[in-house]
Amino acid sequence: MMLIFVLKRIAFAVLTLLVASFVAFMLVHLSGSTPGGVALGQSATPEQVHAYNTEIGWYDPWIVQFANWVGQVLQGNLGVSLIDGRDIGDDIVKRLPVTAALAIFGTLVSAILGIFMGVAAAVRGGAVDRTVTVISGILLSLPAFWVGVLLVYVFAVQLRLLPATGFVPFDVNPEAWARSLVLPVITIALTSAAGIARQTRASMGESLTQEHMRSLRALGTPTTRIIYVHALRGASLPIVASIAVQFILLFGGSVIIEVLFALPGIGQAMQAAVGAADLPFVQALVLVATLVVVIVNLALELFTLALDPKLRAS
Repeated sequence: MMLIFVLKRIAFAVLTLLVASFVAFMLVHLSGSTPGGVALGQSATPEQVHAYNTEIGWYDPWIVQFANWVGQVLQGNLGVSLIDGRDIGDDIVKRLPVTAALAIFGTLVSAILGIFMGVAAAVRGGAVDRTVTVISGILLSLPAFWVGVLLVYVFAVQLRLLPATGFVPFDVNPEAWARSLVLPVITIALTSAAGIARQTRASMGESLTQEHMRSLRALGTPTTRIIYVHALRGASLPIVASIAVQFILLFGGSVIIEVLFALPGIGQAMQAAVGAADLPFVQALVLVATLVVVIVNLALELFTLALDPKLRAS
């Protein structure tokens, strides 16, 4: 059963990748720009642009072009940039660790903060619950850009404790790498923890009222074990789903943070590629982002299957 489930999900993931890639492919062709116009610039004549487009097969039927592009991708070839001719695959490989580190650490910190706030609100109730509700409401209303600007002003400009912008690769200087990620990660955590806190509060509140929780209390089970083992495990499925959604949103929506802190990641590359109408780069970035979403969703489903005995038995 497990093998069949995994195979079905992998097949669905492949189909999702193909559909998302084809939609991006169509949007690129409907954008009004052509590779020849972008690569040759405004000084090129219409004849030169047409010749360039003809040479690369831009006027071939869409299904033929898409099949050729998929064939190249399967061979590990994502094409070259129309702007400067650099290899797109190599550039994405260099940028991917930046966005991945930002999304992973941002999700981890926001998950820890959100779960702590949600559990405290559900267990203590009263003033603590109201305080967490107010704080999460404030955090949800704060744009990430303004939170980042404020943190830069306080910790980089006034206190001079952390760099305001820039990125240092880990293999160059691990300490400088960590310092360059602190402010972006805090910005993400503060603006993302509120959603996780609210989901944790709701799930824990429901879990703590279950019949078996009252039985555990009657048997004299320590309160901390009831809360952090039994109740939190029972509430874990929606919390894990919320954390996975946050990771997807952070990975796919990191443009603002990467531009604000001058981080050379996928989001910054997408913003530059769209602005310059670098069509092959846009297609490749959409493929990579979709691949990450598909992998995270597959991992979430497998993790959910492992946590819930009912799903394993069905």
